[in-house]
Formats: sequence, structure tokens, C-alpha cells
Amino acid sequence: MPVHRRVALLIETSRAYARGLVRGVAQYVRQHGHWTIDFTPRGLSDPPPLWLRGWQGDGILARINDHRMAEAVLRTGAPVVDLRRVLVDLGVPTVGPDDRAVAQLAWEHFREHGFQHFAICGMPRGLQPPMDRRQEYFQQIVQSEGYPCESFCLRPRRHSSEAWDQEQERLAQWIGGLPKPVAIYACNDDYGMRVLDACRRAGVLVPEAAAVLGVGNDECLCHVSNPPLSSVDLDAERIGYRAAQLLEHLMAGGAAPKRPVLIPPKGVVARASTNVLAIEDQDVVRAVRFIREHACEGIRAADVLEHVAMSRAALEPRIKTLLGRTVAQEIRRRQLERVKQLLRETDMPLKQIAVQTGFRYPEYLIRAFRHAVGMTPKQYRKIGRG
Repeated sequence: MPVHRRVALLIETSRAYARGLVRGVAQYVRQHGHWTIDFTPRGLSDPPPLWLRGWQGDGILARINDHRMAEAVLRTGAPVVDLRRVLVDLGVPTVGPDDRAVAQLAWEHFREHGFQHFAICGMPRGLQPPMDRRQEYFQQIVQSEGYPCESFCLRPRRHSSEAWDQEQERLAQWIGGLPKPVAIYACNDDYGMRVLDACRRAGVLVPEAAAVLGVGNDECLCHVSNPPLSSVDLDAERIGYRAAQLLEHLMAGGAAPKRPVLIPPKGVVARASTNVLAIEDQDVVRAVRFIREHACEGIRAADVLEHVAMSRAALEPRIKTLLGRTVAQEIRRRQLERVKQLLRETDMPLKQIAVQTGFRYPEYLIRAFRHAVGMTPKQYRKIGRG
């Protein structure tokens, strides 16, 4: 018979990302865990719950935000998995987003829209290591591709309304001085909203002059933004599920992983704040739009050339310069992105996925997928499901 365990869940309920973690834990418990959960609604900065004093259980899943929470959790002596990754010297296993993969996804999203000017809005270094990592990785990727990347440190909103307005005006002046059109990567959705507000203050049109991408895909924040904010979905449910899986392993006496367990993002949820092609070359715009709309219908490069009424010699160098890919590579990339989505979000058989994404045979899909992704569709689907 499975061992019954008592687990403390110290995760805030005030934000969408954390609630996604809780849903992931709940999914694991329904499928595998014989757990009794000790859990009360809380905020991220709330003190440790009083019931944790003298608590006797088998394991803890926590978002450890400060040393006060760390001390209370470690004092129990139970195995712990941290889902916050702020205090990196605690010596406990951690599970969280792969921030390098998040930055890579943001870069690819901006480049597929044709941007050549990039900027990042984050917070002052040292306040939150996860935000530091997102900023550093994005800057590294952009600069390694040969583009400059401007940055702006925006202080958290912990002061008066007057001081907040002054900070927003400072941000607006920075945005106003950036080369246009510019792609702005905000380290979370809160800052994405602030960037959109600053764009309005500066009279900078979104997305025509400035495209803005957040991180976290908090649907409440993203939809209340004006225009609605595009954001990277961190796949919080999968992170929560994997953390529960790891805690079960630790409670059974298993060894802790030597490195953080990092979960790749689910994808970019595109909304109006990035819905633009930042390309002045209208022939390339027409070609890219045609590929977006028809890539999964089995089109070839010749179909694109016919649509724009241009020769390969005339169009190919211009697309290569602006997007870094040939026409055929852009078609294949669009097909495979749709394949990934269907593998993650559906139970559709591979044969049907091949039909829906423009591959004549599943064998062709498998070969192309393995070449581009480094694994088979079956392996990708398994990883995507946690």
C-alpha cells in the first residue's frame, strides 16, 4: 500500500503564477500522492503561519521569500522543496522556471516580428535573483546576436503615488529616447503594465513603435493592460507538479538533485502589445504574413514567391537579412511551433498532427522534429506533460 504523508504547502494565493503552482501540486496528489495537505491562503511576504510552529509532518513545498520563512521551514526538520529560488544558499532542492529558456523565447518572439532594436525593463540588481537572471540572459542573447540592448532599472512600487508618478515619468523619458521601432522585454507582467503606462505618457504607440512582452502570463494583469499584454507562459502547473514529484522522492529517502530543477516555458501568449511586424520592407511583410497564415497547409517556398510575385534571388536575401532565416526555414519553423503546441496541449495522434501541420507523412515530421528540437515528438510530449 502507498505510504500516506502529511505535507505543508506554503505557497501564496495572491498571484496567478503561484495559484498555478498549487494546481500543479493538486494534479500530482490526485494522480499519485496519498497526501494530507496543510494549507491556508497567504501572500508572498506574509510571515510563516502560526500552525507551522511545532508542526510535525513529512515534507514541505514552499515559496521561500526571506530568511524568516527559511528559518521557520528548516526548523521543522522535514524535507523541503523551494519554488522561489531567491535565497540560493539554503542548501535545499529548488524547482522553478528556466530563465535562460524564457529569455531565448522572448528573443525569438521579437525576432520573428522583425525587430532590430531591443531593450529590457527590470528592477535594480540584487533585489530578486530570478529577475536578475532574466535580465542578464536576455541581454547576453541579444548582444551575442550582434544587437545592442538598452536597459532600465525600475524601482518596485513601494512608495507614495507622487513618487510612483515621478518614476513612471523617468521611464517614459527613457522609452521616448529609444530607437524605434523597439522591442521591450519586461522581467514580469507587473513591469510590463508599467512599461505600457509609460509608453502612453511618452506618446509612443504600442505595438507600432514599441512592442512590449512580459513574463508570467498573469491573465488578469495582461487583459487589464491597454493594449492587452503579450507574455511568456512559465507553465506554473508543470513546475508545481514537478516539485511535488521531487518532494515525494525526498520523503521516500531519495537523494536531492545537485542542481536546481529548471522547467522550460510553455510558450509566448501573443496579445496586442506585440501584434506587429516591425519591418519596413513591405515585400518581406507580405511574405511573412503569408507564411504565418498558410505554413501548416503544406506550402513551399515557391508558393510564397508566387504570392509576392518575386524571384527567389530577389526575396531570399532580404528575408535572410531581416529574420536570419530563409523562406523554407521560416515555413518549417512555423510548422514545428504548431507541432509543439499540439503535442503539449492535446492527445492528438502523431499521424493527425502531421496532417494538421502540413507534413505528408508522420515519418517526415519525426525526422524534421528530431533535427530541430533534438528529441522525438514522443519524448517532447512526455516532457511537456511533466
